[in-house]
Amino acid sequence: MIIPVLDKRALILLAGIALTGCATTGPGADPYENYNRAMFGANRAVDKAVVRPGAVVYRTVTPVPARRGFSRVLENLTEPWSAINALLQGKPKRALNSLGRFVVNTTIGVGGLADHATGLGLKPTREDFGQTLATWGVKDGGYLVLPLFGPSTVRDGVGIGVGMVADPQNIAISQIAKPKPLESAAIAVARAISARSDFVDSGGEEVLNTSADAYATARSAYFQRREAAIADQENATPSAETDLDAALREIDAKPGATQAPVDVPPSPPQEDRP
Repeated sequence: MIIPVLDKRALILLAGIALTGCATTGPGADPYENYNRAMFGANRAVDKAVVRPGAVVYRTVTPVPARRGFSRVLENLTEPWSAINALLQGKPKRALNSLGRFVVNTTIGVGGLADHATGLGLKPTREDFGQTLATWGVKDGGYLVLPLFGPSTVRDGVGIGVGMVADPQNIAISQIAKPKPLESAAIAVARAISARSDFVDSGGEEVLNTSADAYATARSAYFQRREAAIADQENATPSAETDLDAALREIDAKPGATQAPVDVPPSPPQEDRP
């Protein structure tokens, strides 16, 4: 999950691929399955060798309140981009909600260490450019596993690329902080390790590890989460564990499915979540 910076030519290329793919694929399609399975395996190998060990060390040496605070700071930094995308989608109320969350949590929440906004009725309403493209009528272009990023679609891949150059937090970091390459890599690694730690807490890792087909489970869970996000149904998918459990049931229900029943581990107590 060490994220490279895409230049304008790369974004144009990705956009072209998205528009081409959108004309030939339907919702939930996986036209690149052979490549996707290979990349899924490669990503899991990198995770096993590098990212997960880092997350284990992080969880061992970092107290739960500190992990929770760091995750909230990272989430708070995404609020301006959510607001921009809400405006692009014609949703001013959601844009104001995201801006309100950012102001409240940045000030009385001390940079986002505490989420006072939710207590004040400003619940998270996350938006990204992939959702914006979907609102504009751009089809997903087919399922696509990205190197290091993981599950996505061609459309959402374009959204990720646009976010790299247009997200206010990325602009602030690159134009104001102007980190050196090593510092940029350190920031990306810190984000990846924090996200990986959150995934452990969600119970998603255990579900994938006990799934007969982890690739199919991850794919189904991804589409369910994205469909809910595009429809602004934040409460429909409250955790990665819920997504994965629903995905397993969907796979089990398909004729000829070989997925074995899996017991999803219970969610950890609230005080243990980062």
